This record gives sequence, structure tokens and C-alpha cells, in this order.
Amino acid sequence: MATARPKAKKVSCDSCYFKCNLLCALNVEEPCVTYRPDGPEGLRPPRQMRFAFRDEPSKRAFAFPSAQEQAALHG
Repeated sequence: MATARPKAKKVSCDSCYFKCNLLCALNVEEPCVTYRPDGPEGLRPPRQMRFAFRDEPSKRAFAFPSAQEQAALHG
């Protein structure tokens, strides 16, 4: 069953760092792809996903098959 994601906040140009600091050069009404929220800590890069290490190896769907697996498939 799919889990519901929390609703994203509605963003606007008025809450953009660039517009609040008079750095925006665009004349559009909707937020653009360079939108960054304005806050007291200033401009921050967007959050990145955390990298999680696994203790044991797992078989990944995107991994290339080994030489033995390819020979078994096409041999």
C-alpha cells in the first residue's frame, strides 16, 4: 500500500530569497526553478539525501549481471 506524502507548502515569489534581497532579475508571477526560501540564516543549498551504508551486500536491480550470470543466460 502506498503511503501518503505530506503536502508541500505553497511557494511564492514573495518568500523567495532572491526577491526579498532584491536580487531577482525575472519578471514572472510564479516561482521559477531558482526559488530558494528566504530565512534568517541566508541562502542555503537544497537538502540532499543521506547516504546509508549497508552491512551486507544486496542484489540490486540496476547492477550489471556477473560474467557467470551472463553465460548462464546466453549459453
